[in-house]
Amino acid sequence: MQGPATSFTVAVSPACRSSREIVMATYAETSRLLLTPHRFIVIAGPGDITRESTDAIVNAANSSLMGGGGVDGAIHRAGGPAILQACEAIVARQGRLPAGKAVATTAGRLAAKYVIHTVGPIWSGGDSDEPATLASCHTESIRVADELLLHTIAFPAISTGVYGYPVKLAAEVAIAAAAEALALAATVREIKFVLFDSYTVRQFMQAAKSYADSKSLILDSYHAS
Repeated sequence: MQGPATSFTVAVSPACRSSREIVMATYAETSRLLLTPHRFIVIAGPGDITRESTDAIVNAANSSLMGGGGVDGAIHRAGGPAILQACEAIVARQGRLPAGKAVATTAGRLAAKYVIHTVGPIWSGGDSDEPATLASCHTESIRVADELLLHTIAFPAISTGVYGYPVKLAAEVAIAAAAEALALAATVREIKFVLFDSYTVRQFMQAAKSYADSKSLILDSYHAS
């Protein structure tokens, strides 16, 4: 299901939070999977997750937490050195982050309050617990957001880049895991998938439609201001 082009007001903080510059981010496609009147999942894109003003954005990190390519590198570049410093402190304290787990750091210069780092599975055909690990990335990230008393969290398409997870399969796992975790969340009320390209957006929207049909939920176009 495809929604009309929609303008989102997004706060961006290149210098400091007290003087956020307001810009407009336009997504070609947006839909909302409504679990209850006050809990929902938004699928939006193509878009840049580093520009999101949700309480937290999720970083598809590697286990070293030292930054990398794709979403990981973009978040570190946009957020600045404070994110890396916080990651280094976590690794020094508890070691590398296992796949499927999640930790939170400052968001540095980003508009979000926190970055939640999670390590997705590397696709090796689907017989090495990849779906369970990917599902855990979403449930653990939402658990961390709950611990921080956050209300909104934005995800990228975890593991679909260099880790090679097929987008269609990843979308199905991500939507189901996020919906099930959101239904049980203490404080999180909105989950947003901010997706980099049109193909990924379409796959996530199809996964959301299939999930909605299977659970008799509503999937509609979404307008935010």
